[in-house]
Amino acid sequence: MVKRVLMIAFHFPPLRGSSGIQRTLKFAQYLPQFGWQPLVLSAHPRAYAQSGDDQLRDIPADTVVQRAFALDTSRHLAYKGRYPGWLALPDRWVTWLLGAVPAGLGMIRRHRPQVIWSTYPIATAHLIGLALHRLTGIAWVADLRDPMTDEGYPSNPLTRRAYLWIERQTVYHCQRAVCTTPGAIATYHRRFPDIPAERFVLLENGFDEENFSQAEQAVAAQPATPHQRFMLVHSGVIYPSERDPIPLFEALAQLKADGVIDADNFNMVLRATGHDAYLAELIGRCGIGDLVTLAPHVSYREALAEMLGAGGLLILQASNCNHQVPAKLYEYLRAQRPILALTDPIGDTATTLRKAGIDTIAPLDQKPAIIEALRRFLALAAAGQAPLASAQQVAANSRQARTGVLAALLDVVAGSATRGGRH
Repeated sequence: MVKRVLMIAFHFPPLRGSSGIQRTLKFAQYLPQFGWQPLVLSAHPRAYAQSGDDQLRDIPADTVVQRAFALDTSRHLAYKGRYPGWLALPDRWVTWLLGAVPAGLGMIRRHRPQVIWSTYPIATAHLIGLALHRLTGIAWVADLRDPMTDEGYPSNPLTRRAYLWIERQTVYHCQRAVCTTPGAIATYHRRFPDIPAERFVLLENGFDEENFSQAEQAVAAQPATPHQRFMLVHSGVIYPSERDPIPLFEALAQLKADGVIDADNFNMVLRATGHDAYLAELIGRCGIGDLVTLAPHVSYREALAEMLGAGGLLILQASNCNHQVPAKLYEYLRAQRPILALTDPIGDTATTLRKAGIDTIAPLDQKPAIIEALRRFLALAAAGQAPLASAQQVAANSRQARTGVLAALLDVVAGSATRGGRH
């Protein structure tokens, strides 16, 4: 019998600008190798603020993809830029629920999946998973990734209440809750002590070897051009509250004043930050416009090629995200370029890096420590002595290997449901 899983995911091509796309996309690509056929229930592309066709070709031709009705409240239901808050509870894409539930029921009738899988960070995805699970009784795996709520998050009281309710309903009704870090699992154990510990399962993010091989070929095909400046790249969104770059910018200003770095020997590229206007003001205030480049979004393969060609790669992660690991960290490890991590030394991000043998780490919020770390990092990189992850450590993080773990989990959940042994 063919085993099928209904995968509910907002982040899916043609959406652009989110590393979260890769998790569902690569699971869908590799699951058939492990005996599972994916059925993807996503949102209509009109709901995406940015879209493009550069990753549509990565969707296997035989994968069933249903794109249900969905709107973005802030763009489609606003009047003069304003809209009632209840139209965006739990998030701006709650209208997806209206289209996805009937679409999902139709997919279930046609294809008879053994398991439902929904993935955060769009909370509405878990609402859809909850509804389809309760309507059909099909076993449900909730891919929480990171905790949905935290102290002070979400900050809006009404949104927070909605998230707390969805999180609780999800944890109590799903058969397995998947997290991407040990810290996230520990958080949920404390938050829900009455839930069996085995309900929470670790499944980290990773990198895709096929995409990197293609990027390496593209880099090899380009004529070699010697870099006049050391290029330090941060690829992806910089959230002001979770990846605050102010101490870093102040550290760069100090190193510039001390003559350690200048426009001739150093360039920090901040690629697709999502907050360019805010960052540009900070960069101007610190007087480092000649050292820092705000770069636009590029295709996923172009971003990987940039990582491969960089002098170093930058991680930013605040202590309020200690139980999270940025998905791009695994891509950075695969790129085999020196990594500078500005993050809490006791958080999951720092722990993951130290396990890979990388110790070029400093707290994100401490200017003196960043100055010292940058001096050491640049010296190690210049000497070719910056620590890199071993090939064995990198291979363990591949998306293909992670998919094998997911397939084994689906086997267990489907088997328990067949025996009537749901937890």
